[in-house]
Amino acid sequence: MMARRPFASDARLLFAARNEWFGLMEWDWLEAFSHHPRIGDRAALESRFPATHDLSSKEQSGIGIAGADVLQALAQANNDYFDRFGFIFIVCATGKSAPEMLALLLSRLQNDRATELRIAAEEQCKITALRLS
Repeated sequence: MMARRPFASDARLLFAARNEWFGLMEWDWLEAFSHHPRIGDRAALESRFPATHDLSSKEQSGIGIAGADVLQALAQANNDYFDRFGFIFIVCATGKSAPEMLALLLSRLQNDRATELRIAAEEQCKITALRLS
């Protein structure tokens, strides 16, 4: 990305970021995923990710009003997801409520690993685009 600078427009920046992202290997994606907190894990947001806490907490703002039952279901589904795929559930959480994210997580548990890896990569790309914007 640095070698491609300067960018003539925001659109070109986002295009370059997408191209770079999808030019990476699976292990690169898994590395990036590992730097995200699990959806709904407020404690990890604050303690493990202090540098990006503000960004993540804004992106996960739908979690703030979730009831204990939804948070507990998210925690269990997050564990199930990690056990099934070997990486954390990635979703572009902006504008989504906790129940919506839970429904997405549960539906994506039905995917095979290759499909889910590609979906997670697309979601990470959306998150990156938001942060670059």
